[in-house]
Formats: sequence, C-alpha cells, structure tokens
Amino acid sequence: MPQPLLIADVPWLLYRAFFALPRSIEDGAGHPVNALLGTVNALLSAAQARPPRAVAACLGAEQATYRVELYPPYHAHRDPMPAELAWQWQRAPELLANLGWAVDGSAELEADDVMFSHARQETAAGGRALLLTGDRDLFQAVGPDVAILELARDGTATEVGPEQVRERYGIGPELVPDFIALRGDPSDGLPGAPGIGAKTARELLLRHGSLEGALEAVRGAPASCGERPRVVAALSENAEHLLAFKRIATLVELDVPRPPDRTTDYAGGAAAAGALGMNRLAERLRQLA
Repeated sequence: MPQPLLIADVPWLLYRAFFALPRSIEDGAGHPVNALLGTVNALLSAAQARPPRAVAACLGAEQATYRVELYPPYHAHRDPMPAELAWQWQRAPELLANLGWAVDGSAELEADDVMFSHARQETAAGGRALLLTGDRDLFQAVGPDVAILELARDGTATEVGPEQVRERYGIGPELVPDFIALRGDPSDGLPGAPGIGAKTARELLLRHGSLEGALEAVRGAPASCGERPRVVAALSENAEHLLAFKRIATLVELDVPRPPDRTTDYAGGAAAAGALGMNRLAERLRQLA
C-alpha cells in the first residue's frame, strides 16, 4: 500500500490549539505561540502515526463569497478572529513550509475546498489521502482511497473510511451535503429544515435517494409520498433554502499542484521554531533531525 498524502486543515488546527493550550506559551517578545505549537505537534503526531509521502498544509478564506451570497447568515454568527491568533495565523505558512510541508491555499474558497481538491487529485494519480480535520463537511471526500484521520489524546490514530461514515450517519459519503442541508450545521450557521433532525434526515435520504428526490416527492404527491404532514411542510416551505444549503455544503474542486514526495525537514523546522521562541519544540525537532 502506498504511503498517503497527509492533508491538513490548518485553520481548524490553529483554532483548536489556540483555545486548548495556555496563552502563556509565548515567544521572546510576548506574543502567544500556542496555536503554532499545537498545530505543529498535531501534524508531527499524525505523520508519526501514518508516515506520509508528503504533507499538504491547507489554508483558505474565512468564507467563500458565493456561499455568503447564497445564504447571508453563513458564518455570520462567528466571532472575529482574536488578534493573538491572527498574529500566529500570519506566521503559520512560513513555519510549516520550513518543515518541508507543502503549503497551499485559496483567497476565494475555503480550506475545506483546498483539502478536497488535493484528495481528489491524489486519488486520480493512483495515491491515497488522509485528511487531518475535525470538520464533518469533509466526510463527503471519503472514498476507497481517502479517509479522515482522527487522533486520540494518547497519539493513537483511527481512519474514518466509507464504512465508518455509514456507521455514524447511516448514509454514504456521497449524501453528506444532502444530510447537512436537511439536518443543518450550527458551526456554519446553516439551520437545515425546521424540525428535521439527524434521524429524519437520514430516513428521508434512504427513502428518496437525495435531497432533490425528497423535495420532488413532497411536491408531486404530498398526500401519498409517505411522509408526515409536518415533514412535508418543512420540505415544501423551505425547498429553495434547502437547495442553497446543499450547494453551500458541497465542496468545490480546484486545480491544485500535486506535492512531490518529501520527508519532513526537522532541521529547518527546528530553526524556524527556535526563531519563534518555541525552544522545546526546536530541541525536539533537532533530536529528530
């Protein structure tokens, strides 16, 4: 089995580390570097658990313009990025590149789209991809040669493939955007269909095959479609919004460069970490080098 391309959700890693690690972790000038430290440590753990042929560290826009145009409240509930995180965000690409990892991003689309594109490209070239992310939108990228990599606190790794997606949601990866549209996604500000939870969303998709199939069933013969009146009303009265939610949840494939095989540059990473005051990380990387 070929070594996978490890594809990292850098925004998710930075946010997670920023709120999980003490802000007393600083460089020599008083700037917190907790988000940078946590991001690098997570990637090192992932690479140790599943040695990759290369690492693609992906960034992107806070929200794609077309998604906001489809539904203005998309991401509107999110607080502005803290200044202490923004300072680290600006330095993340250089730090990650110094570790020998391919840094890729988009000014128009989100990191999820960039990750999805790398996964598609990798499998088209006959390779495997592992996605390091906590964003369930990316379950739609899972396939025979693509999995989500989940890391436990003790460093053990679990791969979430197509079968695991079905176990969790009761549907295949190809229906994840339909499921999100129906059930909603609070993290993105998508409300879903009123009164439709995960169980009903799953049942609708299994009966009708897709969001569009469910909408067509209640539109064409609402009295004989087999759905409860409450469900018929939720779908028929919100059809336009639900179709927009599916478009928002569906990831976009970009033309991205395929990273060449490359091992982690521990020496380069040690120098970059030391320059940011992360002395313990720098020492660890020097030992690995």
